[in-house]
Amino acid sequence: MTDTAAPARTAAAPAPAGDTTRVELDGVAAAARRAFAVTAAATAAERAAWLRAAADALDAARDELVPIADEETRLGTARLTGEVARTTAQLRLFADAVLEGSYLEATVDHPDATTIPPRPDLRRMLRPLGPVAVFGASNFPFAFSVAGGDTASALATGCPVIVKGHPAHPRLSARTAEIVADALAAAGAPQGAFAHVTGHETGVALVQHPEIRAVGFTGSLGGGRALFDLAQQRPDPIPFYGELSAVNPVLITPAAIEARADALATGLAGSFTLGAGQFCTNPGVVFAPAGSGFGERVRAALDAASTGPAPMLTDGIAAAFASGIADLAGRDGVEVVAGDPTAQEPGTGAPVVLRTTTAAVVGDPGALLHECFGPSTLIVEYADVADALAAARAVGGSLTATVHAEPGEGLAPIVEVLSEIAGRVLFAGWPTGVAVSWAQQHGGPWPSTTSIHTSVGVTAMRRFLRPIAFQDAPEAALPPELRDANPLRIPRRVDGMLVLPERGSEHAPAAG
Repeated sequence: MTDTAAPARTAAAPAPAGDTTRVELDGVAAAARRAFAVTAAATAAERAAWLRAAADALDAARDELVPIADEETRLGTARLTGEVARTTAQLRLFADAVLEGSYLEATVDHPDATTIPPRPDLRRMLRPLGPVAVFGASNFPFAFSVAGGDTASALATGCPVIVKGHPAHPRLSARTAEIVADALAAAGAPQGAFAHVTGHETGVALVQHPEIRAVGFTGSLGGGRALFDLAQQRPDPIPFYGELSAVNPVLITPAAIEARADALATGLAGSFTLGAGQFCTNPGVVFAPAGSGFGERVRAALDAASTGPAPMLTDGIAAAFASGIADLAGRDGVEVVAGDPTAQEPGTGAPVVLRTTTAAVVGDPGALLHECFGPSTLIVEYADVADALAAARAVGGSLTATVHAEPGEGLAPIVEVLSEIAGRVLFAGWPTGVAVSWAQQHGGPWPSTTSIHTSVGVTAMRRFLRPIAFQDAPEAALPPELRDANPLRIPRRVDGMLVLPERGSEHAPAAG
């Protein structure tokens, strides 16, 4: 994607017509830096109002935006209408989190001369980093794009956001950005708090720009790794929060197969073909008992559902799927169970089920366990659960890992292995579908993400915050969150004890 061997901040190549130029990007970045002085000092009530204004504006524009999104992504109006609702709900959730205040991790340690060494007065909290770059994703044109979770979580913390729109839905990105910018301005957000830029080279320059303090990215492993390297090679390296690649292993125990094999096959078929398989949580590797005929059951479930080719997001994504699945099917020890890996139609993805063994996986994990973005899954047959777990360790980092077992089965060894390789472990169910909540973890070990943080849910805010401690500071010099009286009524840890505000006071008018 880029020349990662050249870390210097060099001028970007001339932008194609319509793309943001380097001069324009410099102006946008300068405005974001000026806005940061205002957004960082804004009260919680002000930032919450900005987020809610953006949510209200997007809801009001739903009937305009969904047809544009459907034309550019081919995801269907039902899916896209639901995605707008998810997007606006998460904006409002972050507004609630800002008012609640625990995300600041406010901590107060009063002086104690009896400790060794003596403890001074120490007060610590999190503060925003500065302007943030956000790269929109192709497969979620609302929820992971211009006004998606990265943008919402960064704005919630007080960080201005510059979004690099995704070329797969350019008109939707531009119109969404206009709506969000207008809503923020009408709600009192400063000029420069939000901006939208376009162009491949612009994206490269954005990551390298000296005003940018962090990057949020959802996309391919190759593209994300190139930008990650650029972020680390800057004279002042910055955090790059990338969601990149995952095969999301599933382990089905023999007891589960015996009890409900057909239901499991139907569930898997529905999950890996959902949205033409274009979900980052797609179950790409499934460990099943050898000789159980599970692959044939999945094939029957696909036939029963008449699951055929489905439009993919772009012709490029479809071509990459066709190439990747054909390569995987041609590997030693891999058998085609359903579909035809070599007969994919342009612009679409048709379901493919492959099968191999744990021995093949352990012998060649690099070839067999890479993400094939589209409607496919690889069934890996095992001799016993210990055999499956040995192969599962070769999977590497994933966003999710799922276990299907029966009541009473000993799950401790399974959970231990799956917890090492995934950010979220599911018991029954299927991994496609990511709830937006306080407890969600959407991020796992490399290569699924580049960090330990989540990109979905309230704690996604942590990515765009840094800690600061004040020692022996006069009361007047402290931010309100750290003053003894706790005027904002936020949860805090005081002298090691968690102290919660009085019931009902967390949304008091003084909050900010």
